[in-house]
Parts: sequence; C-alpha cells; structure tokens
Amino acid sequence: MRSILLLLFMLPSLVYAQTGIITGTVRNRNTQELLIGVTVQAEGSQLGTVTNDKGAFRIENIPVGSYTVKTSYLGYQSQSRFNVNVTAGNVQILNFELVPEASTLQQVEIVANRRQSAAVADLITPLSVQSLTTEEIRSNPGGNFDISKVVQVLPGVATNGTGGGSRNDLIIRGGAPNENVYYLDGIEIPLINHFTTQGSAGGATGILNVSFVEDLKVSSSAFDARYDNALASVFEFRQRYGNPERFSGNVRLSGSEFATTLEGPVGPKTTYLVSARKSYLEFLFKLLDLPIRPSYWDFQYKIDHQLNDKTSISLIGVGAIDDFSFGVPRESTPENEYILRSTPYIDQWNYTAGIAVKRLIADGYINLALSRNAFNNSLTKYEAAEEGESNNLTLNTNSRETENKLRLDINKYKNGWRYAYGVSGQYVQFSNDIFNIIRKELRDEQGNLVQPGVTLDYNTNLEFFRYGAFGQVSRSVLENKLGLSLGIRTDLNSFTEDGNDPLKTLSPRLAVSYLLNDKWTINASSGIYYKLPIYTVLGYQDEGGYQNKQADYTRSIHYVLGTEFLPRQDLRFTLEGFYKDYSNYPVSVRDGISLANQGGEFGAIGNEAIVTNGKGRAYGAEFYLQKKLTGTVFSVLSYTYVVSEFAGLDGRYISSAWDYRHLISGLLGKKLPRNWEFGAKYRYAGGAPATPFDLEASRRNYASLGVGILDYARLNSERLDPFSQLDVRIDKKWNFNRITLDLFLDVANVLASNTPGFDRYTFQRNADNTGFETTDGNPLRPDGNNAIPVILKNNDGNLVPTLGFIVEF
Repeated sequence: MRSILLLLFMLPSLVYAQTGIITGTVRNRNTQELLIGVTVQAEGSQLGTVTNDKGAFRIENIPVGSYTVKTSYLGYQSQSRFNVNVTAGNVQILNFELVPEASTLQQVEIVANRRQSAAVADLITPLSVQSLTTEEIRSNPGGNFDISKVVQVLPGVATNGTGGGSRNDLIIRGGAPNENVYYLDGIEIPLINHFTTQGSAGGATGILNVSFVEDLKVSSSAFDARYDNALASVFEFRQRYGNPERFSGNVRLSGSEFATTLEGPVGPKTTYLVSARKSYLEFLFKLLDLPIRPSYWDFQYKIDHQLNDKTSISLIGVGAIDDFSFGVPRESTPENEYILRSTPYIDQWNYTAGIAVKRLIADGYINLALSRNAFNNSLTKYEAAEEGESNNLTLNTNSRETENKLRLDINKYKNGWRYAYGVSGQYVQFSNDIFNIIRKELRDEQGNLVQPGVTLDYNTNLEFFRYGAFGQVSRSVLENKLGLSLGIRTDLNSFTEDGNDPLKTLSPRLAVSYLLNDKWTINASSGIYYKLPIYTVLGYQDEGGYQNKQADYTRSIHYVLGTEFLPRQDLRFTLEGFYKDYSNYPVSVRDGISLANQGGEFGAIGNEAIVTNGKGRAYGAEFYLQKKLTGTVFSVLSYTYVVSEFAGLDGRYISSAWDYRHLISGLLGKKLPRNWEFGAKYRYAGGAPATPFDLEASRRNYASLGVGILDYARLNSERLDPFSQLDVRIDKKWNFNRITLDLFLDVANVLASNTPGFDRYTFQRNADNTGFETTDGNPLRPDGNNAIPVILKNNDGNLVPTLGFIVEF
C-alpha cells in the first residue's frame, strides 16, 4: 500500500508536457470514395491538415485533452466529431463520411447547418435514431464499459435490470428483447451478452469490447430495408481499424473483469485489433458469500486489409465462454437457499466469425458479407431434495443454434438519387435435446391423481434455409427541403407451412423529412416489419412431429411522427410520438399467455406449442436533449412515456412484462483542469408489472422443483416499486511518453436506493437451517402440504463502488 501511495505522489513529477496524434480517413458517404484535399481541423487550436491522395489525414503534436474535430470540403456538408479525447498513449483514429451539399448556395447553408450536428440522420432513417461515440461509451457512469448498460441514457430504452432483475435484456419502446437485431460492421451478431436466455437475446453482462467501437447507431423505427427480423430496433456498431503506425493497445481492470486490447500494423495495407477479457466475479461472489459462481471469457478481433484502391476486406470475430455454477455459502440464508434451489447450472459458448468485402464501383459500392455464428446452451438442474434424499434430474438441455449467412447489397448514388438493393440467405441448423419437468405429477395416499405432470422430453435436429431480398430508394425534392425514402423487402424460409410465400412478408416502409428552416425539421415514417419465430419454437416436438410448422412471421406496423430542433451545432432536441401494432404474435398453448411476457430469467423460452394469433400494441412519446462537448460540459436528458400491452389466448389486452410507462434518464459530464473528469447518470423507471403466485400450485411443486408457480389468471395484475438509481464516476489521467494511465472511481447507486425485484416463493427453514419447518413436525411431504410457505421480498439496494484503471500504450 505504501508503494502505491508513493507512486501516486510521484506521478505529477513524472508527467511531461505530452502531445498526441489524430489520424484517419475521409470518404463520400454515398459512394464510399476516398476524398482528397479535405480540411481537417482540431477546433480550439491552430492544428489541422488536409487529406492526401489516399484520403487519409494525420495531425501531430496535439496537446492532450478533448477536442472537436471538424472537416470541411467544397461541395460537401461539413461534419464535426465531439469529445475526441487526445492522449499520449493511443493514437485517435477517426473516419469521416461526408454528404454532398445541395446544388445552390441558399440550400447549402440550410442543409449544412442542420446536418453537421445530426450526422446520424439521413433520408432512409430520418427519425427514431440516436448515436453514441466510443468516448461516450467508455466514460459512462455506472456503465462498467458495458454497451447494454450505456445505451440506457437514450430515449425509449430500458433493461430488465430496471424492472426487477439484474440483466441486460434491452427493451426498446415496449418491445421484447428478441425484437432487436445487432450488426457489427455489417455482419449480424445474434448475441451481445453473456449468460443469454435462449430465445430472448438478453443476458447478464455485455460481450463487446468498447475499445473496438468507433460509434453506435440505434434505430428504433424506420429501419433500413436491408435489415431483416427487426421489430423493435436495429443496433449498428461501427468498429475502428487498428493503429496503422505502430504496435499499441490498452490494459483495463474494472469491477468485474480484466481486459487487454492489442493493435497495430501487419504490413503497409493490413492492420489488426485483438482483445481478450476474463471475469473474476466468481472470486468476488465467494468473498461476498453468495452461492452463485459466474465466470466468463470473451474474445474479439478485427483484421483490415486493403487489396487495392477499390477493394477492402475485413475479418471480424467475437466469441464468449460462460459458466454459471454454485458454491456452498458460509451462511445458509433463505435467500441463498432459494438461489440454490431455483437456478440451473449454465454452460454456454457462442461465436460469430465473418468476412466483409467492400468493392467500389461507378457511382457506388458493393458490400458482400459471409459469416457463421453458433450458440451452444447447456442447462442442468436437479430436484431440490432434502438432506439424505436423492437429487433427481428435473432439467437437462443441450441445444445448439448455427447460422451460415450470406448478404449482398449494391449501393448507388446518381443524379440526386440514392438507391440500394440486395439479397440475403442463411442455412440454419438447430438441435435441441431437452428434458424438463415443468410440473410434477402428484398423487394422494390412495393413488388418486392430484396434479397432472407436465414434462418436455424430445430431441430436435432441424435444418432449413432462410432467404430474403430488399430494395431502397431515397431523394430530396422541393429545393432539397423535402426528403423521401421508400423501401421494401420480403423474407422467406423453407420450414414453416407458408414460409415460401413472398407476399406473406412483403414489408413496405416510407419515411418523410421536411426542413422548415435551418433549425427545425418535421419527420414521419410508417412501415411493416416481420420476424421469424425463434428457433426453440420452430424446433418444438410432440408425438414425434414438429408442432409449430403452422407458425406465421410476427408482424409489427410502426407509425412515427416527430420534430427535431437544432439551435446550434452542439445542441439537439427531438420530440417523437409512436404507435406499434403487433399481430401474429406467438402465444403459449399451455399457459395461454403471449411470449411477450417471457424472457426475463436465465434458461430458455419457446420450448412449447404455440399459436400465432396473438396481438399487441405499444405506444407513447419521447423527448430527448443532447448537448455535445464543445467546452467543458456535455449532457443528455430523455423522458419516455410508453404503454406496452399484449393479448394471449383470451384476446384481452393486458400490460406486458415490458410495460414500464415512465422512463427518465439523465447524464452530466464535466471536464476539469489537470485531466480530471466527473460524470453523473440518473435513471428512473416506473414499476414493472408483476404476476402473483398461485399459492396452491406453488406449494405442490416447490418441494421438488424449487420454484413457485405464477398465477397466469392474474398475469401482470400487480406492479413493483419504481426503479431509481444515481451513478457517479471520477476519472484522472496521467500522460507519460507514449503511455496514458486513467485511474477511475465508478460508484453505482450512490444513494443506495432500493432496487425493486420480483417476489420469490420458498418454504420456511427450521431453526438450525438443516431443512424445512413443517406444521406437524414431520418431514416435508412430496406435495408440500405440511410446509410453511414464505414469500421473500426482493427490494434491496446497495452502493457498489468500483476502483479501476486503464493503461494505454
């Protein structure tokens, strides 16, 4: 400890007047051609340069600190990047994509002033779009470098962690977590979280390394027609390329993991980025005397190679290994006993690997992506027997999803028209060997059936094809004040009964943007979107046959109207109203409830018979304010009112599991002298819907299965308390010769606010905690009728401080 204090005391004397480097490229957004002679300026300084004959730029000897970097080029709209953090350790790599200006001087002034601060918007997705840069992701208070937590500052975004859980199930505008799709440099990645719930896409913590991410674009409506299977949102992660000049990287230690990222050149035309992360949660949870022992690894890489002036290739990969096991706690509390009895052992791994090729052609470019992704999910759980009894198997699942994908799109820009068209294809393999006792069969002493059992026991080995096609066209008219975009796509498959009918999934969409003046814009969109039922649903078998082949694609129709106000370059306000109408939604035949109410726990959903006659609706309004960093302060404020309701077999609309009603988030960051930085983030969510237990069914099943049984006749008839949390982060950077040390203190829930959680059903333990207390003093009976039921309230709140560091070199 003395040596650490001595080092911290000596650091100021070791720090020299350091400088950093900004480098990158500038392209035409519409054609992807490299632009020569573009002026690139670090505002607030006299430092700048122009792009060379390769479209590249390099600014050296920039004093360390945060800058706004602006590009300007005759005939193109200028563009700015805010909060570019220059350090001595790593080179800052920026890639700009400029949009051609209008044809007359008057329109140039109007369009340029509007677009340079709302660079994420375009004619295809003029609204319902937000973005985050890598610096905003890295410095997010309470985010712990987890992208799924960071995006909660955006409007309309919640997670299951704000509604009774501790997970990253992203809920966008009242839609289920599996309604989102994710793309990494144009390659789809089905999972972005560790410990994923199969069929739901949520999980405990994020997989993606933020050191790779250059920026993130989130679209919650008006989806580009090139993307399939999206009902709630499209996440587009754009990764940077590795340092083309020298070997460099960073090492990071945070509250739950150790991570390292390495990068550099392989040759004059090739760069690489590689990373690995390892959690140490299993040691932390053991120290805290928690019974769970989660452990994970994840890996990521990107290799970029320039074949020639027209063709570039990127090799992309991301993967994870997850293990969720248990240990014997030192103190056996009712809460610990509940966890041990109700949670399965989890053994998962997943990966996505692909190659993306971009080829420049006359007036445009071609994208070709080939990829393969796999997800292996093994779950095991034993009967929660008392001491001295055998632990019989109640859950054993071994499942694997594999997709081999091809995507081809051609993009053109000519005479003011921007258009794209393309095709996609997948070869799907899904295996699922499952044994799962949902309810135990119980008989009385005379052998009469008291409760029928429900057991899943089948082995699926499914193979089929998915394919689709799209077209998209956009143009500005009326002296470039009115922007119009029209798209259409269709998706097919070789498995479901109507899967090869292209008219069943014909999905047109229209977006309109009207520029009132240089500050105000009105935007509107409407579209029909389709999603194939999840693989666990398609692969469900009973009596030797697939029971859900009749399933239709889920359909959602979006209607959105909004306005955007840009009073100045760094300040943006948006206000939007939205309505989403769902049909063909999967509904459980066994329980009669919509699958929109499942997916918030560990395990899997969809292993059951369904009918696709469910309906739903989600509607509301969003307000968003974003102040980019141009001086020393940046901030974000959003408010969303959202109603999410779905109907089951009875056709009656009730609140879905994602019906939070009120969502508030705010972020404030301040750059301080001497490389100090302060950030605070606040989140609020209305109480999540909750379903009470069926006390009689729970009593019968808990003795063996270790879980309570919900009363679906009263589905979501109650609500948890509202969620509220304030997170704070403090950073201090020291810059040495080619090395930067960032020491940070990240405190989640500084006010120790109670975190609402769902009730847990259990039985009262005896005095020495060796078994269950009973009403008659005899051993617990199989049907639990002599047990003493207890409902554990889950409404705790803890301050969670994290001290960590980042070393850039």
